[in-house]
Amino acid sequence: MRADLCRKMLIVSAPSGSGKSTLIGALLQKNPNLAFSISATTRPPRGKEEHGKDYFFLSVEDFKEKIKQNAFVEWEEVYEGRFYGTLKSELERLWGMGKTVVFDIDVKGGLNLKKMYPKESLSVFIKAPSLENLRERLIKRGTDSPEQIEQRLAKAKEETSHESYFDHVLINDDLSKSQLEFFEIVETFLQKKESQ
Repeated sequence: MRADLCRKMLIVSAPSGSGKSTLIGALLQKNPNLAFSISATTRPPRGKEEHGKDYFFLSVEDFKEKIKQNAFVEWEEVYEGRFYGTLKSELERLWGMGKTVVFDIDVKGGLNLKKMYPKESLSVFIKAPSLENLRERLIKRGTDSPEQIEQRLAKAKEETSHESYFDHVLINDDLSKSQLEFFEIVETFLQKKESQ
């Protein structure tokens, strides 16, 4: 397949703890024509995360320098001092390989990408069945302090108010059911785009 026919992207956004990373991981294992866009961030690594594999971990100074150099397709200060962004070089690298690029991205970043690439993209918003359910998931995850959990829940309320701007909203209440629905949504998009 020619790379110029494959400038497609899947934009996936969700409040923290909604199961977005699990769904994306399963999708990437299933479809070798998809490739994960590694985001840049100023947050520290969690667990076994690796630089250049899970994220490009940058200092705030390095991130701001890249903003000045216009090196990002999009970027956002998600929390104070916590920046996330998509490097232009990463997008071009994956498109150059003929891959459909998959983004695990915050809501504002996702909507910015959708505006920039309306014809090339499919946007999916994933959410937990309720805020209480989301709170339980964040507590079980065990990576955040109680204050951080409350901060994430407040952010989740704000993010959910933008869900109507996405092409699809997927409620992740049952992982195996949600996974099948997610695969179906993506497959329909890929087939439609390839036949145009």
